Order: sequence, then C-alpha cells, then structure tokens
Amino acid sequence: MSAAVILQARLGSRRLPGKVLERIGARTMLDHAVTRLQASGLPIVVATTCLRQDDAVANEAGRLGAQIFRGDAEDVLARYVAAAESIDAAIVVRATADNPFVDGTGPGRIVRLCGALGADYVIESGLPVGAAVEAVTLDALRAAAAATTEPYDREHVTTFVRRDPRFKQFRAMPPGQLRRPGLRLTVDTQADLDFARAVFRRLVVRGALPPLEEIIAAADSVLADALAHELEMERGA
Repeated sequence: MSAAVILQARLGSRRLPGKVLERIGARTMLDHAVTRLQASGLPIVVATTCLRQDDAVANEAGRLGAQIFRGDAEDVLARYVAAAESIDAAIVVRATADNPFVDGTGPGRIVRLCGALGADYVIESGLPVGAAVEAVTLDALRAAAAATTEPYDREHVTTFVRRDPRFKQFRAMPPGQLRRPGLRLTVDTQADLDFARAVFRRLVVRGALPPLEEIIAAADSVLADALAHELEMERGA
C-alpha cells in the first residue's frame, strides 16, 4: 500500500507561538523535522492551515522540497484526511513539526508493520518523547472523522482510533539503542527550545543530521552537566 509522511505545522502554537520557524543551529525546527523524515524515503507532505500567517510555513516547506497541503486551522483530523486523499496515501505516518529530533528511521519500521499485520494503527513505545511517529490507515482516519465530533479528537487526530476497540492497534518496541522513554526531546515551551539548542550544540554535524542515538548521547551530556552544576551550587550555598 502507498504511504506518506504527513507533517502538521502551524505558527499559532498556544504555548510557544511561531516555534516551528525558530532556529536550532542554522535550521528552522521545520527544516530539522522535514530533513530527518526524508531519510525514510517516503513522500513528505507538510499539512499547514489556510491562515495567512501560515504562508511562512508553506514557503519554508516549499524551500525544503516537501509537498504542501493547506486545510482547516482547528480540525486537524479533517486536514489529515484531506491531505492523505490528495496524494492517495493508504497509510499515513503522522509527524509534527514541534519534534526537531524525530527518528527518521521510524516511519519505515512502522509502515512495514502496519502492512504486515493489517493494523489500523502502529506506534513504537519507548522512544524519547518527541522522537516517535504514528502510522495510521486512511480508512481508520476516515472512520474516526465520521464518528467523532469531540474537539479533542479533531485536534489530536489519532485519539479516537487509539481508544476505540474496533480498530486494530499494535505497539512495537524500537531498536534497543533508541529506547529512552524518560528523555524529553519535544519542543513545547521556551525551556524545551533552549534545551534542544543546547543539545544540538553538543553534536558533531557532518552534512547529514545526526542519528537519534547521537542525539540521545548529547542530551545525556547536557543533563549531566546541568545536574553537576546544581550540585555545585548546593555545595556552595
């Protein structure tokens, strides 16, 4: 079955407006996410809104060579269904632009599982927060869109599929070196963005963006230094 990554992005974030175009190193967060996901070899569609402020998101997506779909600002579930239908994708990999350290190898693994198991929904459990993506069939998204009017379900896309027992779901384990469920790599606040920038400064970037295992090691280094600093401050107090 055909598959594609649909990456949702908009400037109107409630906690950190404009974050998807904030820079980590020389790249915007959207650039990090798109470039890492391109490693999957799947088509990348940036699904943003029809709001004028998101013209900047569409322009950045175009610069990165991603396909662009623009839809409803609040009904993200409807936006996903329409985006998938526009490219005839039977399996959708859902990703979000607030995850600049997403595991670019993940889409391939979960799409293969989704097809092999005949599942409606697949996700890997145990990755750092912000590193995982979800695979969901277009049929499941259509069924969810027809069945729920709850604003939470319309905004968060897969929540209805995940809680309704009529859908066949599967949770997989990622490769062992990537299992760090207690590590937060998503960007939701200014503190998250500051941490992501600190992590990226620890990385050695040689052309391609570093793999997730190197990012985990860099994050551990930043956290260890922060803990050592706290202990030093406590001893000096």
